[in-house]
Amino acid sequence: MGFILRWLCAFLLLAVTFNPTEYNYVNWVRDFGGMNMSIAVLLGLLLVIGYIIYLRATLRSIGGFGMLLVLAVVAAALWVLYDLGVLRLNNSSMNVWLALAALSFVLGIGLSWSHVRRALSGQADMDDVDQ
Repeated sequence: MGFILRWLCAFLLLAVTFNPTEYNYVNWVRDFGGMNMSIAVLLGLLLVIGYIIYLRATLRSIGGFGMLLVLAVVAAALWVLYDLGVLRLNNSSMNVWLALAALSFVLGIGLSWSHVRRALSGQADMDDVDQ
């Protein structure tokens, strides 16, 4: 359940920033940010904090190569679904949602990897050890 929550939070962070609908931070700032500069800056800073938390944890747990590897596995799974005829890529809106899901999966894996590794190996991270 912990992974699903971390993945959904990553998806929410990415979707709030940008998605194919009109309800996202990028479109709101473009349309109304000039009239509400203080709110736009505050929300932008909150989004940056969320990205820093996710990216730092992901880079520390699986690294850049691990991020590319997880993204490659997700891309290969999408390729299989496309080859089997389950997935069609002619809808640009759906493609953006798929990209958001793939990127959020990478961030969710990165934030959860220490827990998975500890459960599989029984070894604690340095951050987990009491001093």
